[in-house]
Amino acid sequence: MNLSLYAIDAFIILDSEGNRVLAKYYHPKAHPNGQSTALRTLKDQRAFEKGLWAKTKSPGKDIILYDGKLALFRHSLDVILYFIAGPAENELLLSVALGCFQDAMAMLLRNPLEKRGIMENLDLILLCLDETIDDGIIVDTDSAAIASRVTRARPDTTEIVINEQSFLNAYQTMKRNVQQRIGQL
Repeated sequence: MNLSLYAIDAFIILDSEGNRVLAKYYHPKAHPNGQSTALRTLKDQRAFEKGLWAKTKSPGKDIILYDGKLALFRHSLDVILYFIAGPAENELLLSVALGCFQDAMAMLLRNPLEKRGIMENLDLILLCLDETIDDGIIVDTDSAAIASRVTRARPDTTEIVINEQSFLNAYQTMKRNVQQRIGQL
């Protein structure tokens, strides 16, 4: 029985020809089973991705066991999203996390997922991924919360609006303060 929080081994987006759009492989040092040696090199990763795409290119299924790994995937317009995990992981949790991630990305891009939109907004996609998965640990499964954290303005960048009314208010406040000080003398 796996009681570890480390659930995800990799996140992959492949296009309709099986080419990598985005891939992030997790090899946490603090994993209870030790650091994984699987899929370390680019050559191994590409071979894994090509074989995975060959098995999942036609829509219909959403989960398979491939090369000793559990692969959950979702088709979108011209891309396929994958969560790769160990064979003993909870499929339902992984499916919820993948659905949440896909929904959060759709909210951020305001369109269904497509390769062009992903490439143009890669920064938002990576932030969204980091808010969903941290070093292989599923952190959040609320798509609205993830999307809002990714798009939230930082508190130190609040916009200060200066207009004629604000100058008038400042002048009147200063005038009152000066009159009060003079009255105290």
